[in-house]
Amino acid sequence: MGTFIGDYEFSQGLALVRRAGPDLIVLTGDLIDHDLRHLPALGRFARALASHARFGLYAVPGNHDHYVGAEHVEATLRAASVQLLVNRHVRIGDGSAGFVLAGLDDVMGGPLAGRGPDLAQAFAGARDEDARVLLSHNPGYFPTSQSFADLTLSGHTHGGQITLFINPAELVLGHGLVRGHYLRGASQLYVNRGFGTSGPPTRVGSPPEVTRLILTT
Repeated sequence: MGTFIGDYEFSQGLALVRRAGPDLIVLTGDLIDHDLRHLPALGRFARALASHARFGLYAVPGNHDHYVGAEHVEATLRAASVQLLVNRHVRIGDGSAGFVLAGLDDVMGGPLAGRGPDLAQAFAGARDEDARVLLSHNPGYFPTSQSFADLTLSGHTHGGQITLFINPAELVLGHGLVRGHYLRGASQLYVNRGFGTSGPPTRVGSPPEVTRLILTT
């Protein structure tokens, strides 16, 4: 939520989510751009989302959430029945069909909030035989976390947001993990392009995205 992304834009996003018919919804951070005045709108959107997933709505913070004060963003989400996965995990589903869903604090949580990502804490007590899905806002952390999860879901990059012939984000970000699906050894990463904007209120060659993922065994 931000200056250029408000109720109308998120009503369109909500329609896409409703059409997908999800069992589970996850938010991978950067839920507020730069102004805490958008928190009430975030709360309304989160409550609307939570009613559309039988296994619930889960979220992790991003760097922008820490810039404005992650404690305020997280309080708003909790009040909207969102479960925060900040260096912790839950088990989704029953029996052999279940899997571990874990989440990390953003890397900016270290310098800004004195916490940061903690993989050991996030997976403490998780069953080794369960498949593992990890929510980690910054895909740049994937080389560190990839051995802990079968699938990592990230955001952060906006898919480059403005791309003309080349994607500048692929050049600026040394890890090159900007948008879409990546396979590294036995682990997979999907980087969502995000739904809003940061900086210029436009997207070129990198449209907003609501991702529908189907997990199979």
